[in-house]
Amino acid sequence: MSEEPEDQSSDGQTEFSHRVGERAARKLKAQRHVTKTVWSGLGMMGIVGWSVAVPTLLGAAMGLWLDRRYPGGRSWTLALLVAGLAIGCLLAWHWVAAEGRDIREQEENTHE
Repeated sequence: MSEEPEDQSSDGQTEFSHRVGERAARKLKAQRHVTKTVWSGLGMMGIVGWSVAVPTLLGAAMGLWLDRRYPGGRSWTLALLVAGLAIGCLLAWHWVAAEGRDIREQEENTHE
């Protein structure tokens, strides 16, 4: 029986064995970095939460101070609470976008 030879690269590996080797290397790398991924995910949730909570609370505190110092028809507390929330959401979006860029760069470097 004659078998057709598989395409071999310059170093003697077949295309199939090359792909299997790449997948095995990726799987081993993923197993080594699983705890780092879990902790970094929890850390990211903490960063996102604090980046929203801190500006919101600071805005509310500043609004309360302004309402006590300059009483009037406006509610500085509500206005600055909303402003702090908006700033916090922008900060959280920045952190998540930066993390997404880092993940994409790592994936691109892994595939090369």
